[in-house]
Amino acid sequence: MKSVLALLVTALLASPALSYEIRPKTPDTAFSGKLQPDIIGLSSQIDGSKAGSILETYLKDHPGVRPQAIQQKFGNTNVTYATAMSFQQKASATQGEETLTAAFSTPASGNFAYYVVRDLGFTKDKQPTKSSMIERVIDKYGAPTLIGDGQIYYFYRAGKIMSVKQKYTTASALDALNGPINPKAAVALNDRNGRGSCIAALKHVQAMADKSVAYLLADAKAANCDGLLAVGLKPGASADKIAHATFTLVDFKRIVSAAKIDSEALAAEKASGNRTASDNAPKL
Repeated sequence: MKSVLALLVTALLASPALSYEIRPKTPDTAFSGKLQPDIIGLSSQIDGSKAGSILETYLKDHPGVRPQAIQQKFGNTNVTYATAMSFQQKASATQGEETLTAAFSTPASGNFAYYVVRDLGFTKDKQPTKSSMIERVIDKYGAPTLIGDGQIYYFYRAGKIMSVKQKYTTASALDALNGPINPKAAVALNDRNGRGSCIAALKHVQAMADKSVAYLLADAKAANCDGLLAVGLKPGASADKIAHATFTLVDFKRIVSAAKIDSEALAAEKASGNRTASDNAPKL
């Protein structure tokens, strides 16, 4: 059985020569330097050709679980690319359910990931404590922007993690997780030009069934941040335990930039097709 990566490469190589040549451009990103948050190795710096091998490596210890790819053609060409990759591991007596989905832009904008979500479940006898999960998250991603309503939020702007002047100790982080979001901190996430809080943008994006660039574009433009990482922790068998952890990564800046690049490339591809049709018309 061919791997996801091999299938994608085969599909691209099998595509016939086209009159329109895609010249990829790298879209802007919310993340820079060492601030490249990832979810099991997937970040917005990963393109479709690399994502398959990353998932396959991760799933080596998950018998019978394989990544799946959704593919489509670019415009009216025969160039095939992955728009999304995912996997699902069902819960068992010894392991909790785990799912992951990643969405990718078109080849014109580099086929980069811009949305990744992972839901990780824990069996009743292996549920971690809230304190240990908070510690693990902060060890991996750094000091968060905000904690509250069962979420640990990281909002990025201008290549940095945004600050709303919230400092956390181990004890205060646990209290914040169990309580509502600090109202003053929430207000500080809005700007004076009417751009809304990334908390609202995150909730809207999570609720949308379609995670394509076109459907996320309005939220990406409206959000008062360039990107985000959020870790949602749901209570488990006891108040101090975690039953599920949901990791969400969204690169709003990449979505906006990729939308512009893709639109221009699709317009050029359409114009190229019109010219070819005209060139093939019989002389009268």
